[in-house]
Amino acid sequence: MVVGVLSVTLYIGGITSLKDKRRVIKSIVTKIQSKFNVAASETGRQDEWNYCEMGFSCVSNKAAHAESMLSSVMRFIDNDIRVEVIQSMSELLHY
Repeated sequence: MVVGVLSVTLYIGGITSLKDKRRVIKSIVTKIQSKFNVAASETGRQDEWNYCEMGFSCVSNKAAHAESMLSSVMRFIDNDIRVEVIQSMSELLHY
């Protein structure tokens, strides 16, 4: 079993409140969960308006499949014009 983990730090420009931020993040999480069938959550910097840390995970029987899923999630986020990726890190854990 392979568990893939992706951590992403985002900058969200053009917002003026936590409510605006949460609307953007919820939209991203919902779309990613339905499109890629991964677990997704806001994992840090919840009280900052313009920054967000998000975590994604998937389980697969092959490392290549888990890596492909996380790469697809990363491309999806990169293509979202509402956010800018500040930092990302992925890891595959083999069990």
